[in-house]
Amino acid sequence: MKILVIRFSSIGDIVLTSPVLRCLKQQVGAEVHFLTKKNFACIVQSNPYVDKVFGLDRSLYRVIALLRRQDYDYILDLHHNLRSWWVKLALQRPSRSFYKANLEKWLLVNLKVDVMPDRHVVYRYLETAQEFGVRYDGQGLDYFIPSGQEVDIERWEGPSPPFIAFAIGANHATKRLPTDKIAEICRLLELPVILLGDQNDALRGEEVVRQVGSRVFNACGRLTLHQSASIIRQAVIVLAHDTGLMHIAAAFRKPILSFWGNTVPRFGMYPFYPDGTNPHTIFEVKELPCRPCSKLGYRQCPKGHFRCMNDLNPHLIAATANEQCRAFQA
Repeated sequence: MKILVIRFSSIGDIVLTSPVLRCLKQQVGAEVHFLTKKNFACIVQSNPYVDKVFGLDRSLYRVIALLRRQDYDYILDLHHNLRSWWVKLALQRPSRSFYKANLEKWLLVNLKVDVMPDRHVVYRYLETAQEFGVRYDGQGLDYFIPSGQEVDIERWEGPSPPFIAFAIGANHATKRLPTDKIAEICRLLELPVILLGDQNDALRGEEVVRQVGSRVFNACGRLTLHQSASIIRQAVIVLAHDTGLMHIAAAFRKPILSFWGNTVPRFGMYPFYPDGTNPHTIFEVKELPCRPCSKLGYRQCPKGHFRCMNDLNPHLIAATANEQCRAFQA
């Protein structure tokens, strides 16, 4: 059986599809192909459960022409948008799309009525493959770092273990802690801190280093995604916003302290671990009547106060992190 799996973006969402890919390969023995945006193809190219990756650049028609040659038996649409609909229409193969719960999200965001499915999005992804006999194997997420992309922590310019990884980025400002609060948390941490993010986070990382000093190493914009994943894999614990690096940390079974602003864990995108484990601590201001204000995020707080992040207690966050680090080192 040859199956095409579609998930165009983004980092975290693609990592969350990994149990589907593993179970299709191990339980069904399927030939698994994956369609995503070209700039995210690296996430699955080293996955041993994926036989071929197609990267969408600008031309959807060009990719469809390539896909038509594959003669798929089935399509699993784990994105479920207009573009994936066009792919399914063009290929004319049996398909199934995952349930996005858009109505439930709209009700939670706009009316604060919570009828969200009480299950993680990973289970909703897996439901698309149930008719093949696929069942969740309890093994959590996968992330595979290709050869040559591991960071040799003994030779690089940053701190040596033990250290804390702090993923300070997120696509939307309302999903990120203010820079001063990140600096305050780092100042209270007992271990050295490596800041992770892309080039857009580099200046904020520099400001944190300026405020805290050399105990913080700014790696934002200096590492590839796989190298950032390598740092996460070697960290004692990971601090992160609701973003892709948080899910990569879960794939490595790392203890995570996560910070939630305009989004909420009820959307079903919290860290996903193997059965029987959950080394994850959520920090959120639950009593705010304006949360969640968006399922994605904004450039600035719509209310102007940004209490969802400003009201988080840096002393409690740092104390929790320090306690977990001491337990790890004991």
